[in-house]
Amino acid sequence: MDKVFRLTAITLLFTFAALSCRQQKEKEIIPETTFSTYEADSARAEAADEKREIFYGLLTPVEITQIFDRLDTSYDTDMLNPESKADDYLSASKAALNLGIYGVDLSYLKMFDMNGEMIKYLMSVKKLSRRLSIPPEYLPGPMEKIESNMADSDSVLNIVNKAYKKIENHLEKDGRESTAGLIVLGGWIEALYISTDLLLDVENPDAEVVQRIAEQKYTLNTLLSFLKNYYDDPVVVYYTKKLKFLKKYFDKFDIYFKKNDLEIDRVKQVLKASGSDMTITTETLRDIKDYAKDMREETVGL
Repeated sequence: MDKVFRLTAITLLFTFAALSCRQQKEKEIIPETTFSTYEADSARAEAADEKREIFYGLLTPVEITQIFDRLDTSYDTDMLNPESKADDYLSASKAALNLGIYGVDLSYLKMFDMNGEMIKYLMSVKKLSRRLSIPPEYLPGPMEKIESNMADSDSVLNIVNKAYKKIENHLEKDGRESTAGLIVLGGWIEALYISTDLLLDVENPDAEVVQRIAEQKYTLNTLLSFLKNYYDDPVVVYYTKKLKFLKKYFDKFDIYFKKNDLEIDRVKQVLKASGSDMTITTETLRDIKDYAKDMREETVGL
């Protein structure tokens, strides 16, 4: 998966320059900005060195939850996929998709130190991994470490993240890259669903929340480029069609950056900027929110 992704990332760097990642030039006329996360000029001057990282690459389910970073995320575990449903995901595709979903749910639970619930979800991760014929030694060790590191959220998430990377590496070596792709896809769907359903108030949107959601157009482009390598898998083809439909909503708006503010870190596969101007409308936000919910309900369904 890493080899394919590196090629994809190189292609996307050129795409960013021409399309979505637009630095404002002098005398350039841009469409009316609907949301902006740039501070007033005086405040921005003081925080010139404080640029936030915007990921455009493929992340593990645990890393995907960085979409929640520094946001005032609410506590509502009812919206998570119940861990008890893991017993019912019998097909490899459902197991892979929901393995990604549970990874995001685990990170969400850790944000609120729901240690007891985390153990239950970890057991579900173990069940789905076994269903995908993942070597058992990838998880028992990490799970023991997790139980002894529950007080340190960073340690727990690092352990879980390493376990997911081991799973993805195993699937790649085993010639099952499409299954690894479905794990990433499931995590991305869950993160988009939680961020839009829990954090986005369409009637009174917060600019920073809107920015985090809008930025997902970069990851969506990367995900589509990655998945098209595995059209021999009918499940990948099916979800690619759904992602392409979702992309139509993300293509309705642009994200602009102040002149000389945007940086591209090719090593970490991130964009760096202190803010952005967006042309997204509340109608488009509502469409993304509704479609993300529909995709998620189908993904966790049996």
